[in-house]
Amino acid sequence: MKARIALLRAMGTARPYQETRPLEIVEVDLEDPGFGEVRVKMAAAGLCHSDLSVINGDRPRDMPVALGHEASGVIEAVGPGVTRFSPGDHVVLVFVPSCGHCVPCASGRPALCEPGAAAAGKGTLLAGERRLRYRGEALNHHLGVSAFSTHAVVSENSCIKIDKSVPLDRAALLGCAVLTGVGAVLNSGELKMGQSCAIVGLGGVGLAGLLGAIAAGAETIVAVDPAEHKRALALELGATHAIDPTAEGAVAEVKAWTGGGVELAVELAGSAPALKFAYEITRRGGTTVTGGLPNPKAEFTIPAVSLTVGEQTLKGSYVGSCVPVRDIPRFAAMMQAGKLPIEKLMTHRISLDEINEGFERLATGEAIRQVVIF
Repeated sequence: MKARIALLRAMGTARPYQETRPLEIVEVDLEDPGFGEVRVKMAAAGLCHSDLSVINGDRPRDMPVALGHEASGVIEAVGPGVTRFSPGDHVVLVFVPSCGHCVPCASGRPALCEPGAAAAGKGTLLAGERRLRYRGEALNHHLGVSAFSTHAVVSENSCIKIDKSVPLDRAALLGCAVLTGVGAVLNSGELKMGQSCAIVGLGGVGLAGLLGAIAAGAETIVAVDPAEHKRALALELGATHAIDPTAEGAVAEVKAWTGGGVELAVELAGSAPALKFAYEITRRGGTTVTGGLPNPKAEFTIPAVSLTVGEQTLKGSYVGSCVPVRDIPRFAAMMQAGKLPIEKLMTHRISLDEINEGFERLATGEAIRQVVIF
């Protein structure tokens, strides 16, 4: 069948993107789903910094690639061997298809699935195949999803079934922003009621983490970002304090607010300076979690002795240390109950044809979460 997709042919295109248009909307041939695969009719797809970092070259991928990884949709067809899904099921797509058999999957850490990571690196689906062709040329898939498309063939292990009462436009954010942000706070950071927490980086993922901290009952929540409008939104959502990390004395001010630093600092900005700030505002005995994706060459340093004398913990969080089959339905239920009002993060609803304008807004920091509505 035919599908319309957003195709990236080359990384590093100059901005502004609404003029240079790095993403080309083209009609492609979409093969039928193979063994263990399904075809999904997309409902909504979010624009994420992980997509932007491919466009600008910070996170290189093989070209050409059908971009997009955060989405929701409806199962339209199932391939041989698929027993968990039927046409008509509503699903959230996740960008790490967990095989269920490798050591991390068997240990309850599907975000670290080894075959899933290998397939993502090669631009294939979990089975090693490519199902998209443009003028006879096979296209690379983005993280097994390629969400900026009217239809997609994906591994069934990239799909999580959700209740049909969950609005599909909001459900799209469950696949990345909510999994990564809320998961980093609740799963990786194990935030407890009454504790203090800082969220460093207030994009869509960071503000989702903020909502997670509020839902967990944190007593003090410090929102950290250089952008004034993002700090203002964080305060509207429920942060108790907000600060510009580039301001003189910012670390000392956070420590004064919190009596020596926060018990949990979660960095979701994707930059080494942001991670350094998060570590510096963590109190002795506290935990710093990083869930951002900086440039692979970025590095940061800390006083090695601080880990010992302060008993501080520094840990990574990929996909929020989530088990998607457990956490997506849980987060969807929290959203439906009003405990995760992620609709407040959706600043723009756009068409597929407006996607380059959307990525320029994301690059400038104007937007929080934009969603392509199909």
